[in-house]
Amino acid sequence: MRLACRARPKGASGGPASLDLFCPPEASAVMKPKTSLIGGQIDDVVTACRDGWRVLKHRGPSKLQFWFIALVVGIAAGYAALFFRKGIIWLQSTLYGAEDIKAIHSLAETLPWYVVLVIPILGGLVVGFIFHWFTPDGRVRSVADVIEGAALQNGRVEVKAGLASAAASLMTLSSGGSTGREGPVVHLAGVISTKISIWLKADGITGRDLLGCAVAAAVSASFNAPIAGTIFALEVVLRHFAVHAFAPIAIAAAAGTVINRLEFGDVTEFSLNQQGSLQFYVELPAFLILGLVCGLVAVALMKAIFITDDLASGWQERFGIHRVLRPAIAGALLGASAILYPHIIGVGYETTSRALTGSMVLHEVIVFTIIKTIAVAVTMAGRMGGGVFSPSLMVGAMTGLAFGLIATGLLPDVSGSETLYALAGMGAVAAAVLGAPISTTLIVFELTGDWQTGLAVMVSVSTSTALASRMVDRSFFLTQLEKRGVHLAAGPQAYLLSMFRVKNVMRVSGDPLGPDEETTWKAIETGAIIGPDATLEDALPVFETSGRTFLAVAEMGKAGEAPKIHGALFYVDALKAYNRALAATAAEEHS
Repeated sequence: MRLACRARPKGASGGPASLDLFCPPEASAVMKPKTSLIGGQIDDVVTACRDGWRVLKHRGPSKLQFWFIALVVGIAAGYAALFFRKGIIWLQSTLYGAEDIKAIHSLAETLPWYVVLVIPILGGLVVGFIFHWFTPDGRVRSVADVIEGAALQNGRVEVKAGLASAAASLMTLSSGGSTGREGPVVHLAGVISTKISIWLKADGITGRDLLGCAVAAAVSASFNAPIAGTIFALEVVLRHFAVHAFAPIAIAAAAGTVINRLEFGDVTEFSLNQQGSLQFYVELPAFLILGLVCGLVAVALMKAIFITDDLASGWQERFGIHRVLRPAIAGALLGASAILYPHIIGVGYETTSRALTGSMVLHEVIVFTIIKTIAVAVTMAGRMGGGVFSPSLMVGAMTGLAFGLIATGLLPDVSGSETLYALAGMGAVAAAVLGAPISTTLIVFELTGDWQTGLAVMVSVSTSTALASRMVDRSFFLTQLEKRGVHLAAGPQAYLLSMFRVKNVMRVSGDPLGPDEETTWKAIETGAIIGPDATLEDALPVFETSGRTFLAVAEMGKAGEAPKIHGALFYVDALKAYNRALAATAAEEHS
């Protein structure tokens, strides 16, 4: 029997000119070229991969796909944090000749004074050249920039300046700078997630989630703290606890932790000589007071950094100091201080460990706390790079120990160990600086392995954060952004307006729903005018004061020239754009 294909209409509406070629199944089988079973399976796999990649690129990843991407991001960010830490160890050992960098302070006491002085100066010069060549403003990128990227840039951060900041911070921490490694590591992780977001053409929600994954992995790999790393990404960077983001961020944090433990083992950063003992109920008021003291100390640390930075910027402008020299001058001040107080060098884990084990006397603790605060302010005001978290741990541990020595000395019969106060103080100052009471409480537990004193730490952390957040804009990072004119501390209702340009919301000239030319000119004559590059943040106060329903959008010409009219911004259009943005933000935070 001979099988044949015949023409038939395409459908009910198909006419003679609308024909389709119909082949019986048997005819189709005869017409298909013969292929092997394996070859057909390979073709199916290739087609499925091609279709999957097309969907991934244009519609974003599915939940399961995104978890695999989160794992990849976590591994990449974890290794970035590991290599950064290993780089500090190698370079600091090379410069100072230390076999164990956790004993760098003890070693520095035995070095010639000129070595201690010169190393930070040379390090500052290298940092100055890095920032001069690779950043437009000579400023280090850190956690504040990652928070801004999450809120305003769809989860993206600056790549070139971020890599330069990581290199500069590596040199700073290795050559005597008195900061921490978490700031540059977090931004370096943000660079990794940014490249992946660009590659995937990720939307805002996906980009922010990828950023959270990278940050969680970096923090977890830096401190061997997976729980704290996960909560830090949600609490500090994304600033919400959406359920959809938790699983991928936790996966990335676990990947970062595994990378850390493969290299350093399952050990805590700090070892305590004894478990803290808490005389319940009787001793809790002391920890409330400690929280208030730590809140004031945290505010003093933050204010010292900001005031010193303003002074340094003023002196730089007044005396015409080249920005390459600013970190070198700060290095000279640090080197001179380190001759007498070597504990200010680097991250400061040796001194923090001594405070947590009670191996310091009262006057030593007080002096070291003051000197460390000054050193941190000089380092950051000198634009040398680094973060503020590790210094706040050190300052907090010494503050808590000082308080504990005084408290246990005054009331020895009702007081526990002074090292418990050091532990609580460490968490209280760090939480107030970061504005992150939950993740800081967890990271203190994971850094020390002491989960038995949670009540004391929580009481101190809560009171310190509550006090400090009233005296600054929520945290050190949000205050940094506020000083740059980025208003994130008040929440989305404040910063979303700055994301909309007037020219993207206005009704262009000639729009039938817009005002006629005569009405527009009358608005200009009454001062109801705004530029096309202004934001809704600039426009809404003008609406409030003028009481008008629309503003003329125009560029003012030179003297004697008429303004160039672009269109009109209606109050209702501005409110609609704002409401849509608020709704989208709320939907993301509650998804």
